Amino acid sequence: MQNPIQRLAYTFGHRAYSQLPLLCAAGARTTEITIKMPMANSTRLSSSSVLATESSNKGMIIINRPKALNAINLEMVRKIYKHLKKCEKSKSLMIIKGTGDKAFCAGGDVRALVDAGPTDESKSFFREEYTANALIGNYKIPYIALIDGITMGGGVGLSVHGKYRVATDRTLFAMPETAIGLFPDVGGSYFLPRLQGKLGLYLGLTGHRLRGADVYYAGIATHYCEGSKIAELEQALLNCPDADEVPDILQRFHCQPEKPFSLQPVLEQINKHFSASSVEGILESLQNDDSDWAKKQLEILCKVSPTSLKVTFRQLELGAQMSLAQCLIMEYRLAVRHLEPRADFKEGVRALLIDKDQKPKWQPATLAEVTEEHLQWFFNKLPDTEELKFD
Repeated sequence: MQNPIQRLAYTFGHRAYSQLPLLCAAGARTTEITIKMPMANSTRLSSSSVLATESSNKGMIIINRPKALNAINLEMVRKIYKHLKKCEKSKSLMIIKGTGDKAFCAGGDVRALVDAGPTDESKSFFREEYTANALIGNYKIPYIALIDGITMGGGVGLSVHGKYRVATDRTLFAMPETAIGLFPDVGGSYFLPRLQGKLGLYLGLTGHRLRGADVYYAGIATHYCEGSKIAELEQALLNCPDADEVPDILQRFHCQPEKPFSLQPVLEQINKHFSASSVEGILESLQNDDSDWAKKQLEILCKVSPTSLKVTFRQLELGAQMSLAQCLIMEYRLAVRHLEPRADFKEGVRALLIDKDQKPKWQPATLAEVTEEHLQWFFNKLPDTEELKFD
């Protein structure tokens, strides 16, 4: 049977929160590991939860909380950001990976975040996480994310905006936030609408999971490597004399997946139904499709938060015309509003993670009851002193 932290990560794959205990992580010890890099003068710079290493010309970040599926918290985000800023000016490339083969980075205590509410501490997590996402999206040296294992929530933000993302047969990707009354953040409004056709909107609304090669086929990963060779790839990158060789190294380890894209048979249906001009239009289109696949999508969409569906639809619609920085500024407004009691986030966490009755009482309860005024409230600007700003 899955333990609760695994269930949380597989189902939602979202937040950890500074100074709040991870689900089932109390009393767990994090063991420091020694990083062996092939070059001289390698130095371990940070504590055990984030291992930030560097050599004469390479930088590496290892997310080292395997017992919590490498979930990140505010302290870890700060360490990651600090090391990224330092290495951008002095190194030739950056590699980020997770400890173990279960997760790159996934799962956190959304329960604690919801309980905390709209505090300065909870807002700081979103603000600083999104700031790190923006840095990765504009990183000046090659950034290689080895997304071997579960990659959800914060893990998506630490990988998808980088230039190179390497998936393996163990990769599990999803943006399932609508199921807990949230929205696909960490730049979801930027990368999801830029996937092929309406695939991104489909993934954002339904929370559909992509496994292994599907992450590559979808365009979320730039390369696909067998999990058994990921350590060899890492060493090749660390040993390369010049960052200009990175594309050739990645191509050498890239292998064409044996199986086709699992969503290929339904891509035409996805593009047809999810091209509707509203969430209501999507549901109506699916209702006119008698296939088992369409019925399953209807079932999923009717269970999640109606408000989250409308927020996500508008978020991705707007994000398609925005820069990454503009998307993250918008998402920060959404995140702050979702910490408020009138949002569905708290109720979603209660129903799926606390009481586990699987019967959230969404407010409003139907799409028809989600007024334009209620929807727009999430997107309204914050006071100027509270807006997310980038240097």
